[in-house]
This record gives sequence, structure tokens and C-alpha cells, in this order.
Amino acid sequence: MKEFDPNCVFCKIVDGIIPSSKIYEDDEVVAFLDNAPLTYGHALVVPKRHFESFLSTPKNIMNQVMNVAQRIGQIDMEILGAKGVNIICNCYPAAGQAVPHFHVHVIPRYDASDGLKIENKPMKDVNLPSIVEKFKGKL
Repeated sequence: MKEFDPNCVFCKIVDGIIPSSKIYEDDEVVAFLDNAPLTYGHALVVPKRHFESFLSTPKNIMNQVMNVAQRIGQIDMEILGAKGVNIICNCYPAAGQAVPHFHVHVIPRYDASDGLKIENKPMKDVNLPSIVEKFKGKL
């Protein structure tokens, strides 16, 4: 864990080196509007300290990020008039994480035809018992 990574765009936003449209800040977390929003009000919630992903973030920080994400989602519904909200966290490039600093997207949804697609394409012929075996004793 690094307190600050000089090559990280989110660390620079947290420190005010790069300007942002902050909507929330406390001792551990900052939330700001995405500069390339997928929908009206799309926000990012990030810890102030640099953690590479959700998987490496201490639980207390992760919980605070998620608490803030939940509240933003509630405000999206109450104030912005969203009909739903996607709260998304990608871990590592294979999953779509573009910035290696733990962050959560809070994406208000106004209509199913808003152009944002999160598709469900289930795998076929998956051997679920073999996967269960791999998890046994690991959690």
C-alpha cells in the first residue's frame, strides 16, 4: 500500500493536483463526477490512500467507500430522478479496471434504453460442482 502514487491519476485528484468535480469528501474517501460520464451524474468513489484494487483494500476503507457509494446511489434516485443505479467495481485490466487505484463507479440509470449495456450472456455446460470443490476450505 502506498499513501500516494505520483503516477496515479486518482492520487493526483485526491491531492488537488488534477481538478475534479468533488461531490463528497471525508478523512478516508473522495467522490467526484466522472469526466467521461456514461450517464448524467456518473460518479467515482475512491479512497484517499492508494490501493491497487478492491481485492487489496483494507476492509474498513472498502466499507467506507461502499457506504459513500450507497448514499450517492440513494441521492441519484431521490434528487436526480434515476430509476435505478449500477454500482460497479472492476478489479485489474482483464475485468476492465483502467486506473490501478481502487474505485467504485456509481452510475445512475434513467431508462433501459440509455445506451449503456451490461449484458448477461450465461456460459453453457458449466460444471458447477467442480468449481465448488476449488472453493472448499478457502473461504
